[in-house]
Amino acid sequence: MTIPRIFLPCPMNVGDFCALREEDQTYIKSVLRLKKNDHLVVFDGQGHEYQAMISRMQGSRTVVEILKKHPLQDKPVRITLSQALPKAGKMDFIIQKATELGVDRVIPFQSARCVSRLTDDKKGQKVSRWQKIAVEASRQCGRADVPVISPCVDFQEMIGDGERKGVKIIFWEEETQTGLSDVLRHQHSELAEEFFIVVGPEGGFLKEEVDRAREAGFQSVSIGRQILRVETAVLAILSIIQYEKGILGGSLCSGSER
Repeated sequence: MTIPRIFLPCPMNVGDFCALREEDQTYIKSVLRLKKNDHLVVFDGQGHEYQAMISRMQGSRTVVEILKKHPLQDKPVRITLSQALPKAGKMDFIIQKATELGVDRVIPFQSARCVSRLTDDKKGQKVSRWQKIAVEASRQCGRADVPVISPCVDFQEMIGDGERKGVKIIFWEEETQTGLSDVLRHQHSELAEEFFIVVGPEGGFLKEEVDRAREAGFQSVSIGRQILRVETAVLAILSIIQYEKGILGGSLCSGSER
């Protein structure tokens, strides 16, 4: 039986007693049906994971004792996904699957051809929702860290954010010279520990936007001849990067405790 995993965003050490979040109480009691002395795994969203035991359940408060720290998971590469706002509902799916595929940060942004537009008062609500989706996806897929969902920005601010990143890629359907495999198998990319990738909306990018990205140090890249849906393209791109870096289909050896 799989041991339940619960998000607990606070500093923890072996021997500590920590109260679980109030919003997790229904899940713990009604869905998991956990009781006193039951074991579970708690993770802090920063890459640390612990074995714990329920020591007290009283009303809306559940306290766990931290029993053991699990070894840290090695991360050979860090990935930032900058995703132009897709049509309604698709971003939820993209956040969930990007979390499962190891993304460390997601930057939502608005570009010229975005169909979806967020007003200032809706941006905060959406980011909060997407962060919760990332937490839940991390819990389900076994990650000890949780991707950061950054505030929604415009195109220019987004490319400025990538100024000092490692390998910077903007995917463009009109690119005819450079494919993703060309970039990933270049010596610079093989040694890179950080990727900053930019994926457009359903209508793609304007040439002017791609030119501005190139001026900021981004490489324009094609994913192939097929025309993919935005959400499909994201899954394909992340899977290819993870495979080339030896994360998907690579060694199952765990990291050492630090």
